[in-house]
Amino acid sequence: MKNITIAGRLTKDAEQRTTQGGDKVTGFSVAVDDRSAKDASTIFFECNLWGARGDKLAQYLTKGSSVAVTGDLTRREYEGKTYLGVRVDNLTLQGGKSEAKGGGGGEGFSGPAGKPDSREQYDLDDSIPFARKAYDYEC
Repeated sequence: MKNITIAGRLTKDAEQRTTQGGDKVTGFSVAVDDRSAKDASTIFFECNLWGARGDKLAQYLTKGSSVAVTGDLTRREYEGKTYLGVRVDNLTLQGGKSEAKGGGGGEGFSGPAGKPDSREQYDLDDSIPFARKAYDYEC
């Protein structure tokens, strides 16, 4: 098995379909910036999420949403081009759409202490009791 973990943004809304055998599959495409390349290119992955999980998550998988995907790496060739894909085992929604595109994708999710997740910076020193500075202690 060839496991892969990718993080990127959806290029379009997820599409749901049913196979001839009656299995449900939710398909979507994730764009990942390739920072290792000199020309800063983008790699596109076709992702397939099988079963009821795809049905439940499809409404949240909209164009521009940020996701992290883990699964089995797949590859297919069509008309001389190679297409990379992922058979999804695990999917994490990383937040809503960018603010410039109308946002709203992060509704219903909250940050620390129930504060809305609006990409604000939180001061975590107060909420983590063991985060004391080393110089506070004398030897």
